[in-house]
Amino acid sequence: MEQRTAQDVSPYRVFSRAEWAIRREDTPMTLAPGEVARLRSMHDRLDMSEVEEIYLPLSRLLSFYVAAMQRLFGAQQAFLGTKDAKTPYIIGVGGSVAVGKSTTARVLQALLARWPNVPKVDLLTTDGFLFPNAVLEREGLMDKKGFPESYDLPALLRFLSDIKAGRRPVHAPVYSHLVYDVVPNVWIEIDRPDILIVEGLNVLQTGRLPKDGKAIPFVSDFFDFSVYIDADEDVLLSWYVSRFLTLRGTSFADPKSYFHRYARLSDREAVETATDIWNRINLVNLRENIVPTRQRADLILKKSESHQVEEVALRRL
Repeated sequence: MEQRTAQDVSPYRVFSRAEWAIRREDTPMTLAPGEVARLRSMHDRLDMSEVEEIYLPLSRLLSFYVAAMQRLFGAQQAFLGTKDAKTPYIIGVGGSVAVGKSTTARVLQALLARWPNVPKVDLLTTDGFLFPNAVLEREGLMDKKGFPESYDLPALLRFLSDIKAGRRPVHAPVYSHLVYDVVPNVWIEIDRPDILIVEGLNVLQTGRLPKDGKAIPFVSDFFDFSVYIDADEDVLLSWYVSRFLTLRGTSFADPKSYFHRYARLSDREAVETATDIWNRINLVNLRENIVPTRQRADLILKKSESHQVEEVALRRL
């Protein structure tokens, strides 16, 4: 009997960095070095080679997917005899704390917005849909901030439903990382983009399925394509601690910062504090809620300790 390898039966095609890079073909580089530097989060190490070898091939793939979706939408309109306006193409970006989701989302937004047809590309982080701290404290959830239960899921689902329905404009709440809370009465406006990128920890989360088969929408139901940023646990811990040490001398130093109390910690105290926070909160969330959603993504970007993507897994159609 023929032996089948894990790759043979996997729903993904797996590419090395070099194998993925050649799929850029003639996709032009539209970002200058200075722009790439501005898109990078402080603890990330995004450079021009990462954009050229990882994100330009991904931009090319997405251009094919978006064009195919537009043709499918036209075919459905012809079948139904309707003239609905086309709905935004939504891309989800998920993964752990400190893995580089924000950098990936910003790079994708910049690249996609410079396609020849110059689409309007908006970016939303799901942090704004966290319950306010007052609610989390009342419900005993402050130590589970970022866990699925800490989000106002109905509000997020209404937002995505309105986006897909083509309503305009749609408003989303704003989160401040400085004060570590949702900003009251402040909103961002999303007005009929061609592409919307939605970035967050648990965007691929499903939840328990109903026994009676009734429809229960999940955030990922609204995605046309999804990306999961992956890295090993020990690597994520080192990145988290490194970021904490950097923030201690930057945003934590601001008296308005929720974490101002950490600004005067010694190096040893800061490492111990960051490691404790990681082990008590972020690692638990990663293992229980985030990693289990990895196999739901259309594309998995696996990072090495250097922050570079070393492997790409693309879901088969």
